[in-house]
Amino acid sequence: MTCFLDALEKKIVVYKDVGHEVGRAKTAKMLKYILETHKLTEETFYYGSTMDFADEEGFAHYDDAKKIVDECFEMIKCDKVAEELA
Repeated sequence: MTCFLDALEKKIVVYKDVGHEVGRAKTAKMLKYILETHKLTEETFYYGSTMDFADEEGFAHYDDAKKIVDECFEMIKCDKVAEELA
């Protein structure tokens, strides 16, 4: 399955395949919840063009949406490492 991430109205929008929206997140924690709930943590993600111009979608800076996604993926990575060590 291919997943897409877009920035829209100060949120990260998550799509399973093309056009099937599964959630919107304002924070990395919320994004992590959406990805885990839909079992998307191991999928390949692609950014929509709005992720490069997030400031046009209400974010303070053009790369703020990517920072949220990066923080989310780092949280998921840390959880996996913790599970392996347990």
